This record gives sequence, structure tokens and C-alpha cells, in this order.
Amino acid sequence: MASDCGRPNRCGPAQAILALVTVKEQLHLLVDELPDSELAAARKLLEQLRASDDDPVLCTLLDAPVDDEPEIDEEWHAVQEGRADLAAGRVVSHEEIKRELGL
Repeated sequence: MASDCGRPNRCGPAQAILALVTVKEQLHLLVDELPDSELAAARKLLEQLRASDDDPVLCTLLDAPVDDEPEIDEEWHAVQEGRADLAAGRVVSHEEIKRELGL
């Protein structure tokens, strides 16, 4: 039975089976259920996870604490200004910036 997104329904007997297998086996089952259109993205995510131990910058970012400082008024106004510019079409494309910089 398919869910609203077109993927198989994850409820019922399949959930009971997943409880009986190892995490690695669960991952294999999940990959087997992915539509072909999602395989490249899944591969990229898994490769990033595998490589994360070798990347000190990524490890630092992943271990960084959540930014719990409250947003100050100046930051809030800057975000609102940016959103207004975006909504009004006052934007410059990446390609335009590259041309301006001669890149």
C-alpha cells in the first residue's frame, strides 16, 4: 500500500520486521525501498557520513553547540530588509556577480 507521497506505507508488519534486525540490515532495507530517483542523494549522504570522521572542519561543525544567543534587533531588521528586497525583486544573480567580478 502506498502513502500519499507514493512510497510504500511504513506502518504494519514491516515495522515489526525492522525491530528484529540490526541497524545495518535496517539501512539495507531502507535503501532497497528507495525509488531510483532518490538513490543518488542517498549515496551522497552516506558518503558524507563515512567521510565526516576524516574531515576536521566537518567534525568541528557537527560538534559545535547550538547557537542559543537571542537575535538582536539589528539582526532582525537586517533579515526583514533582505526578505523585502527578495520579495520586491531587488536581487542580483550569482551569474551577474561573477560577470561583475570578471570570474
